[in-house]
Amino acid sequence: MSTVIRNIAIIAHVDHGKTTLVDAMLKQSGTFRANEAVADRVMDSNDLERERGITILAKNTAIFYHDLKINIVDTPGHADFGGEVERALKMVDAVMLLVDASEGPLPQTRYVLSKALEAKLPVILTVNKIDRPDARPQEVLNEVYDLFIDLDASEEQLEFPVLYTNGKLGIATTDLAVPGTDLQPLFETIVKTVPPAKGDANGAMQILVTNLDYSDYLGRLAIARVFNGTLRSGEEVYISKLDGKLEKTKITKLFSFSGLKRTDIEVTELGDIVAIAGVTGITIGETITGIDNPAPLPPIVIDEPTIAMQMSVNNSPMAGREGQYVTSRNLRERLDKELLTNVSIRVEDTGSPDSFKVLGRGELQLAILIEMMRREGFELMVGRPEIVTRTIDGKLMEPVEHLTIDIPENFVGTVIERLGPRKGEMVKMHNHGYGRVRLEFRVPSRGLIGLRSELLTETRGTIIMNSLFDGYMPHQGDIPQRPTGALISDRSGPTTTYALNGLQDRGVLFVTSGVEVYEGMIVGEHSRDNDLDVNVVREKKLTNMRASSADDALRLVPHKAMNLEQAIEFIAEDELVEVTPKSLRLRKKVLQANRRPRRQTSAD
Repeated sequence: MSTVIRNIAIIAHVDHGKTTLVDAMLKQSGTFRANEAVADRVMDSNDLERERGITILAKNTAIFYHDLKINIVDTPGHADFGGEVERALKMVDAVMLLVDASEGPLPQTRYVLSKALEAKLPVILTVNKIDRPDARPQEVLNEVYDLFIDLDASEEQLEFPVLYTNGKLGIATTDLAVPGTDLQPLFETIVKTVPPAKGDANGAMQILVTNLDYSDYLGRLAIARVFNGTLRSGEEVYISKLDGKLEKTKITKLFSFSGLKRTDIEVTELGDIVAIAGVTGITIGETITGIDNPAPLPPIVIDEPTIAMQMSVNNSPMAGREGQYVTSRNLRERLDKELLTNVSIRVEDTGSPDSFKVLGRGELQLAILIEMMRREGFELMVGRPEIVTRTIDGKLMEPVEHLTIDIPENFVGTVIERLGPRKGEMVKMHNHGYGRVRLEFRVPSRGLIGLRSELLTETRGTIIMNSLFDGYMPHQGDIPQRPTGALISDRSGPTTTYALNGLQDRGVLFVTSGVEVYEGMIVGEHSRDNDLDVNVVREKKLTNMRASSADDALRLVPHKAMNLEQAIEFIAEDELVEVTPKSLRLRKKVLQANRRPRRQTSAD
């Protein structure tokens, strides 16, 4: 007997509660045993996802509701992981748009919704977090209607069902006057709204690979959607490669999804999302098709990268002390492995065999990749992010972002002032009426590099900032970079309290006492615009007993410890971040002071 299948993706802006709602759906559909211990945000299986509370990789699960199987794809909310969203939408026949009952639609809501409307997918609107004290569900609903109209939705697309949910408590209702008790209304709405899969189970085989997984026992697994035809375990098929060539292969194992587990199957169902083992070299966007009647599907098209970053082998004096993988071959293999599963990243060779140019959708996406690599035991150096320009009709064009900033009223002037030199143009200003204002800007992508940490400082951490790729604009000329210079160690050794104490009034220190440094390593931010070579390892001359014990009274101001994103945003053109599993160090590209361009003064 064939199963009735429905496929739906959950799309939303970051942190609006997608993964938490999926948790509740899994629990209430009876997927887990009554006594089974289940982690919160069970879909965020990656350590980084759990730490940061964000979804990075699109994942799928399946729940059973009466005699219906519902495949659910949980997608990331960050535009940096937009490649994941585009792939996820290929797997489904409808989307559930989740919007925070207080924050309303934000830039990534716009992004993911525009992709769903382009794909002509029916939408179920879910206004989530209705328990928030500042919830304003009716206004948010009106804002979503405005967004649909703004995105040129058809009359039919505007007729979407609306639910109000509290993902944490696992309740849903179609009417705010009637409190919900469980997610029954949500399941019913999915059954009514999500169309069954189109296609013909007896037609020409068309199975599109939309994701990849890896098993220690079975090797690479292709996660694919069955659009047409039927595939059996052990069958010989063609793989239609991205370049159009057909390769013959034999399918060794087939799996279907049930909750978070994979179950063995012998034959596929039309419209199901399956995992296929035993196909070496298969990659995202390829089609599995029949030998008698090959009918490849068009490959998945992904937006172009906008940010590039140089990644190279660590060649500092401390190279190889903390990492396991330190050679250019290790780095190349790891980047090639990333290309297999991450469709929105590109890797280009540079003039040097030890260095690679990695292109992606944003700083966060590249920072997450670097963070994953350092946790795997890699040592590498990364340069300052640069934008990817293109020439259109003979004009140099650069990527532009739509930037949305939520801040308290008293910081509006400060934010506008900061965005002026970065070529930001304000397009909208909206006062919510509860002390916070929403500002919208169009700003070149390179104007955003380093902006987040600057505005967090200026607004005392109260800013909520989101950006979204918004096409290309003519090159806007120079944008001022970091206004301050660096304090650079002029020799190797461990730092001393005595030396650091004497430098505190020169700027902000990045190291504390007893830290091993080397010549050319950046130990602080200079308060002026020039670089300064300093001696941070100097010890006090011990002339008599009383003077030697006076050192104990010295108190250092706490140093500024940077995380990876802050370090990448801070560095200038002639600087690098040295990344190892245990440390982040900032350094000059040229370590020796006498070989660096002569724009520094020197202090001992």
